Amino acid sequence: MARKVFYSFHYKRDSQRAAQVRNSHAIANEDEYGVIDSVDWEKIERQGENAIKKWINDQLQYTSVTVVLIGAETAEREWVDYEIRQSWIRGNGLVGVNIHNVKNLDSKTDIAGSNPFYNILLSNGKPLSSICKTYDWVNDNGISNLGKWAEEAFQFRSTYTGEKNLMDSTSGTSSSSSKNDYSPSNTRIITNPSKPWA
Repeated sequence: MARKVFYSFHYKRDSQRAAQVRNSHAIANEDEYGVIDSVDWEKIERQGENAIKKWINDQLQYTSVTVVLIGAETAEREWVDYEIRQSWIRGNGLVGVNIHNVKNLDSKTDIAGSNPFYNILLSNGKPLSSICKTYDWVNDNGISNLGKWAEEAFQFRSTYTGEKNLMDSTSGTSSSSSKNDYSPSNTRIITNPSKPWA
């Protein structure tokens, strides 16, 4: 069964690589969410943090799996952190896909980035990376396997019986996975960006 997928990625740096993943049709277009063109994104961006959170939450509403497309700086992005946390809270399966080896329009690859699942801790102190798998789009044949990876993430999450609460990134305390909103303005992941969604 095809899963409805939300793509989380660093918009400005990785949009060309993310578009290649999306345009591969490994997931049917009608089952993809979280993809937006630059004009629409800039319109939402100008409306501020609440508008961005609303857009993300609206996009996640119809999905069961979140695919985090991991580029060079993805793990440092405040909104990616928000999307991962909101995905976990709502019960989505999570899978990471490294896309730094995907060539951009200039036929250039990028450097590998950190796994963003390392940054998010369950309330027992274990990082999400200890339970959420990551793959490489190029080396692991993502064009043929993304649907399988999404299904695997969904099946794992639907049967997962371990710790479900996340640790709040600023206070080090547990936040319940029934909590409806995690505010990225309280996170310490971004150290000095001009705009966290840039």
